[in-house]
Amino acid sequence: RLSTEPRPIGALLIIERNVMVYRRTWMIIFSGVFEPLFYLFFFVYPLQEFIGEVTFEGEAIEYAAFVAPALLAASAMNGAFYESTNVFWKLRFAKTYESILATPVRPKDVALGETTWAVVRAMLYSAAYLAVIALLGLVDSPWAILALPATFVIGFAFAGAGIAAITFMRTWKDFDLIQLIMLPMFMFSATFYPISVYPEALEWIVRCLPLYHGIELIRALTTGAVTAFQLVNVAYLAALGLVGLFISSRRIDRLLLK
Repeated sequence: RLSTEPRPIGALLIIERNVMVYRRTWMIIFSGVFEPLFYLFFFVYPLQEFIGEVTFEGEAIEYAAFVAPALLAASAMNGAFYESTNVFWKLRFAKTYESILATPVRPKDVALGETTWAVVRAMLYSAAYLAVIALLGLVDSPWAILALPATFVIGFAFAGAGIAAITFMRTWKDFDLIQLIMLPMFMFSATFYPISVYPEALEWIVRCLPLYHGIELIRALTTGAVTAFQLVNVAYLAALGLVGLFISSRRIDRLLLK
């Protein structure tokens, strides 16, 4: 009887396949680096002239240094999410995984491999953007060395949740529902202004959003305002990713072997 547990070798084969596919279309991945840069150069820097400094954890920092780490967290989120849309195509239309199952790769290997690849794509976005903001002098703490590993946790959270979500979708129209969640979460997770501007009730809702925890984690690392709360951020994001991976493993197994 074949094991139904996800195996590292099976997941690595899925990752290898994705690398082979993207080696001729690498610009698709590279193009995702530009989105946070557009926000930074055409939105944040112009506004900084009017806003000046904002207060974060009792310290005054320039507006660009406040927003830049939030865009890094959002970049990791977007990288993972965009890859989940490809899983939808391969699962529902291209029927890619049916042929893969003719090999020793199992359905749960598919879930683990695609989740890992989505995290890799998230980290590629993040590494390029992190290098830019570091060169711009928007990183003010030695703790920032942990910012890239932190984007791994953020990418894992959204890869797990994103791939789990797409297994329930039947048509491309369903992505409108996800965008209805993703865009407001990006705008209102203390991305462009401190969470203290919200009424208390709304503030607690924002604190429950996964992107908020990602932003708080990266912002603390790049500004040096690191506290024990960052362990809560990591635990929240890791738990979301694990739950998503568990759901996507079971769903993909059910959809491919039905």
